[in-house]
Amino acid sequence: MGDNLSIVRRIADYQFGKGAGKTLFPEDCRFILSPSSGRIRQIMDAKGVRIATMKADSGWFTLGIEGAKRLHNFFDYPKLRVVVLNEISMFIAEGKNVFAKHVVDVDEKIRANDEVIVVDEDDNLLATGKCMLSAFEMLEMRRGVAVSVRQSISKVEK
Repeated sequence: MGDNLSIVRRIADYQFGKGAGKTLFPEDCRFILSPSSGRIRQIMDAKGVRIATMKADSGWFTLGIEGAKRLHNFFDYPKLRVVVLNEISMFIAEGKNVFAKHVVDVDEKIRANDEVIVVDEDDNLLATGKCMLSAFEMLEMRRGVAVSVRQSISKVEK
């Protein structure tokens, strides 16, 4: 268990930034391992809520809403964030994808394929997902999906 915790914390620090590992994964988190390979697949909190999933093909994390909440609270604005217009925030909170024309601000270090958190203009967490575009492209383009939403606030609360 201790080895798994150390591994996921180091990967999270590398993927999301220093301090993300301890923020995401507390001492009492639980691991779901692949029955065939024995590798880490999902990391849950003590209550059984999914924090993150480790992708088998890359070893990177995809975030659950619980993981997104933890990173949102830990990192200062604008780190890891894609900011959308308040007018469309309800659609994103329901699980719709983020289109480039709705992005008003973004962490300039974000690259295509990065795992991000989506917030409104007031920095309220709406969703988590995978970037389809870089930060520069999101702000310059007027068409196309900027973030493919994996999980949203409304889907979790129901």
